[in-house]
Amino acid sequence: LDEIPNDITKKTPASFEPTIDYVVTKIPRFNFEKFANAEPILGTQMKSVGEAMAIGRTFKESLQKALRSLEIGINGLEDPLKAAKNNKNKEIQLSIYSKDYFEKPNDLDLEMLKKKVSIPSDKRILYIKSAIKAGISSEEISKLSGINLWFIDNIAQIVEMEKKIIEEPLTKENLLAAKKFGFSDAQIASLKGLDEADVRNERVKNSILPVYKTVDTCAAEFESYTPYYYSTYEKEDEVLPSSRQKIMILGGGPNRIGQGIEFDYCCVHASYALSEEGFETIMVNCNPETVSTDYDTSDRLYFEPMTYEDVMNIIEKEKPLGVILQFGGQTPLKLALPLKNSGVKILGTSPDSIDIAEDRKKFDKLLSKLGIPRPKNGSAMTLEEALFIADKIGYPVLVRPSYVLGGRAMQIVYSPEMLKDYMKKNVEVSMEHPVLIDQFLEDAVEIDVDCISDGKEVLIAAIMEHIEEAGIHSGDSACVIPPFSLGDDVIQKIREYTEMLAKKLKVVGLMNLQFAYKNDCIFILEANPRASRTVPFVSKATGIPWAKIAAKIMAGKTIKQLGVAEKIPKHISIKESVFPFIKFKNQDVVLGPEMRSTGEVMGISNDFGQAFAKSQIAAGEKLPTNGTVFISVKNKDKRAIAPIAKNFHLLGFDIVATEGTANALARSGIPVRRVNKVSEGRPNIVDEIKSSKIQYVINTPLGRDAREDDFLIRREALMKNILIVTTISAASALVGAIESLKKKEMTVKSLQEYFSS
Repeated sequence: LDEIPNDITKKTPASFEPTIDYVVTKIPRFNFEKFANAEPILGTQMKSVGEAMAIGRTFKESLQKALRSLEIGINGLEDPLKAAKNNKNKEIQLSIYSKDYFEKPNDLDLEMLKKKVSIPSDKRILYIKSAIKAGISSEEISKLSGINLWFIDNIAQIVEMEKKIIEEPLTKENLLAAKKFGFSDAQIASLKGLDEADVRNERVKNSILPVYKTVDTCAAEFESYTPYYYSTYEKEDEVLPSSRQKIMILGGGPNRIGQGIEFDYCCVHASYALSEEGFETIMVNCNPETVSTDYDTSDRLYFEPMTYEDVMNIIEKEKPLGVILQFGGQTPLKLALPLKNSGVKILGTSPDSIDIAEDRKKFDKLLSKLGIPRPKNGSAMTLEEALFIADKIGYPVLVRPSYVLGGRAMQIVYSPEMLKDYMKKNVEVSMEHPVLIDQFLEDAVEIDVDCISDGKEVLIAAIMEHIEEAGIHSGDSACVIPPFSLGDDVIQKIREYTEMLAKKLKVVGLMNLQFAYKNDCIFILEANPRASRTVPFVSKATGIPWAKIAAKIMAGKTIKQLGVAEKIPKHISIKESVFPFIKFKNQDVVLGPEMRSTGEVMGISNDFGQAFAKSQIAAGEKLPTNGTVFISVKNKDKRAIAPIAKNFHLLGFDIVATEGTANALARSGIPVRRVNKVSEGRPNIVDEIKSSKIQYVINTPLGRDAREDDFLIRREALMKNILIVTTISAASALVGAIESLKKKEMTVKSLQEYFSS
């Protein structure tokens, strides 16, 4: 270590022990709301899906900055009830905060609070704050929680400052003191009953502005050469903006389901591309797990929360030519209109075009004008309206709240009774937040398209065909490049629709579209004029860095100038999702319209079966080439499962099935052994799974509210690390993969070899 120089100081060796004059706080990000039966209790098994990090001069400041970086609707260490009620995102109200606060709006009673403080949960820090406000001593809270008294005392100091903000006038001294404690403008505004803009204006009027410090590892003992900064409220500013032309990129914030590392890939490639074009690149992000927050990825890195206040402070400091929001997913996109209204130049597709694509009425109007079919749909403010619209559209329908992200609370509904139950359990309807109801295209083929445009010319990056039928969230479905079952006429029509929409929306940069194909008709499901989670997959499948190209287009280049053209690969690339089901007790593995995957892998081969096999092995699945397959499918799938079961039999597998499926397979001439369901006594199928007699489970459930038998089968298979297939299309792909493994030797080639051949 004494022979390796320190990148940051250039003078000290790597063996030099860091000395820091700042406090770093990292807080995990959880997604318990995605797993209905999961207990939000923390233990020895990791359950977080991401994390946020913040830097400040004190623990109090960095804690509050980290909390507002989590993207869960809080602006710091706020009261859960007040934060939930003030938050416009009803999803956060319904899922992030405990119902205890809604049932007892005057805070929980002391005994209940003590119980909540003693349980390690994702919300415990908020309960600790409530306990302090309720008068429970710091010593007792420390004893109940096992958390060091020093931390409890610091939280108590934040509570005291909050009380001061509420009770005293917002003088210059009080406002500065609050900012030093990490209180955000939005947090102060909420406490004082003001708008965030009022607090911001008061702060600017009194010259209460953040200064920026360098992360140097040596407490300023040596000069730092790494442009890695954080904000605080002191006098000395260590950061001097350069005179170079600069572009700011907003990152994706903490990883969570629906917003993962795919977006960071795009941000990093954008930074590289803009550097190649001669711009100074400025990255803003708060996620320590990313490459974008490496200090040498961009010319300057600001490790700050992704909020309007924090981002605007940096913009006013650096004065960039423009800001790129398109690569960081929903986190930066929500800042598009506030930043635009503040006079900030947004590079790429305009916020107005993004609004057209995201606003259902505006988008429907555009589709009608262009003559592009869309599933029949409507929105309802009451149960009666929902029943009327669903009846008019025709069951099954896809229902969801209008405030969802990542498919949250989406469900396929097959009857009026199911719709009544859904409305009762899942949503809070109002004029502001209606329930959205769409025709569900059962058994349709779903297609993803990524394209790029410079505002005039449109280029298809890739057309991806999903293996699972429509109804599985696109982030959870396996998908294939190039399409494996679509005809040339279908692909041509998809191209036409893509080009029409990209031009009409005046897309500059990337756009993702989702289509469904059924009964010789192509329907558009949605359009997202931004980078999607499929961009890294498409880039690796085609050998073209699409995020880099999009960044250069946003900086002013054209497709023609860049000399890029569409490339349809000769090889087959399959993306498969990775799920955290094993982490959550009593959680079913059945997929649906709500996204639950936490990552993805990719398999490449010149053979479809081998590519699918590689994707499954990469996802951690075992693929035995002999043994026993258990099959139990719903009535609708009994005809479709027969040829798949026959192929398993021809490959040498034994087939076992429950009574209904066994009878159907026997009628098709397939040798099958009947096995008991759990409810039919022992020995049963779960016993056989426990005894390692089963190598594969194919089980298509009757909707999300699956029978107890099916759940027990799938759960036991999960615990035994047996591959579980819950759709007919995936079962077909699986048997093809096993056939390929048995008949062909698996080939391994580098990406470069695929693209050079």
